[in-house]
Amino acid sequence: MAGDAVPQGEQPDGDLKRWVRAWLQERDEAAARALMDALYPTVMGIIRARRMDAAVEQDVAQEVFIKFFEKLGAWRESAPLRHWVARIATNQCLDRLRAAGRARELRLADLTEDEARALESSLEAPERLADEETGAVELARKLLARLTPEERVVIEMLDMEGRTATEVQRLTGWSSVAIRVRAFRARRKLRQWMQRLGDKL
Repeated sequence: MAGDAVPQGEQPDGDLKRWVRAWLQERDEAAARALMDALYPTVMGIIRARRMDAAVEQDVAQEVFIKFFEKLGAWRESAPLRHWVARIATNQCLDRLRAAGRARELRLADLTEDEARALESSLEAPERLADEETGAVELARKLLARLTPEERVVIEMLDMEGRTATEVQRLTGWSSVAIRVRAFRARRKLRQWMQRLGDKL
């Protein structure tokens, strides 16, 4: 059936389960490498979506796979392995963002000309902040860095990646109420900060 097709470049679940068993029962190094190769795109997709420094990305990926192999014995075969590793990756990203702390208050003097133009444009039409223009991307990154890690992740997932609340719930383990509250607070903060900066233009 077409709906059962494996996305191009992804290993079928049967292969993943076979490699998991080989690792857990025999500590088969080839199976461990095959698992890492198959799951690497999923892990890096989650990490890169958090917009961390490129130098940090590989460290976080390494931490994800360490946790993955430490906890693999607790994985239930009824749960999709990619969903399970995606949650580990999301939690590792949150841990890294918490450790980094929040950025200091953003001032107009901190913005480049492109970012100031993006701010002016997004005050007229807020959806423009999600544009791929350099100024808008950098402005969004600076504003998001001021949110709590949980608020930042929920806004990135919902508003920038276009994920549903159900997907966010699956990736984070948060309740639907917590997701709605965090998204509401984060959007309110972003609007206030943008308005405050805009008043100084």
